[in-house]
Amino acid sequence: QVQLVESGGGLVQAGGSLRLSCAASGRTFSAYAMGWFRQAPGKEREFVAALSSSGYRQYYADSVKGRFTISRDNAKNTVYLQMNSLEPEDTAVYYCARNIGHSNYESLSGYDYWGQGTQVTVSS
Repeated sequence: QVQLVESGGGLVQAGGSLRLSCAASGRTFSAYAMGWFRQAPGKEREFVAALSSSGYRQYYADSVKGRFTISRDNAKNTVYLQMNSLEPEDTAVYYCARNIGHSNYESLSGYDYWGQGTQVTVSS
């Protein structure tokens, strides 16, 4: 059983920054690609970013390109999401998830384990 625990969310003013962390249990973390998704009130969960197991390939939603950066530290079993130039539209619960097979990065069905989420609120 894999557990993913997000942290780092909070309240920030527009234009500010936050760094989210996702700590994973288990000894196979480095073998899997990881992703971040978000869900705003009344909206569907949407893809934000994904990262290959090695960390060399990154994928981003158009809405966050140039502002968000995904990274990982396989020695710490942790994936990060650095969020800069935050906008009120970024307000959501952010979830990390484990990708099943280095594919289907933008779809919910491409992931098998999910964290409980961390709230990010951006005030205008």
